[in-house]
Amino acid sequence: MYDSLVLLLHRLALLSDLSAFKSAWPWRRERERAAPTSPPPPLAPAPPFRRGDLLEVPRTLFEHFGIYLGEDRVAHLVPDILPALTGERALTAVTNTRLVLGCVYRSASVRVDTVADFAYGAPVRVNTMDHRLSGARAMDGDEVVRRAERRVGRVDYSLLWNNCEHFVTSCRYGTPVSLQTDQFCRGVKAVVRDQRTVLLSLLLGLTSVSFFGLSPATLFPTVFISFMLWMAG
Repeated sequence: MYDSLVLLLHRLALLSDLSAFKSAWPWRRERERAAPTSPPPPLAPAPPFRRGDLLEVPRTLFEHFGIYLGEDRVAHLVPDILPALTGERALTAVTNTRLVLGCVYRSASVRVDTVADFAYGAPVRVNTMDHRLSGARAMDGDEVVRRAERRVGRVDYSLLWNNCEHFVTSCRYGTPVSLQTDQFCRGVKAVVRDQRTVLLSLLLGLTSVSFFGLSPATLFPTVFISFMLWMAG
């Protein structure tokens, strides 16, 4: 029994060596080298943007909008403190510091960038506002482009009343609208009308009184804010 097992293992080893030897034959290597390989999948073509299209890209906390001007150019409104400081149009990329200071100072600029710089690696959606705005009717593409190009340069900025969404809807539909602003205001309204907000503000006020002592600086905000929230609710 032991001899039979040794013989079987020896023959298996010879077969494995023979297979390795066959794979090393020159004719086999030539045939494998000549075997056709599957071509790489073709790249997806760039979306056919048209003049006057409304482009939309997702950001971390919001959606950003722009108007396609043609020839790989997009006009979009961006908060930026630099034009307010220098009096000139900024052509460099807007850093986060410039963006935040622009929001605080309420300064922005309508600038023209390439589609790639505008998208910043995010997927681009086209004309979704046409279906989301009830009763909205887009203007002719050339007219949309003319309206957008006339506003290129420094503009006043308001997070609620004059942001990038107001800019594109004004250019494409003739009326500035911001669905993101409307959604934010509805959320604030829901929080204000929730009576638990009154209890939370009162609890925070009493906590500040206990830590900093009873004074007009702690008592007045506690009473006033809680009372106004209760009346608004």
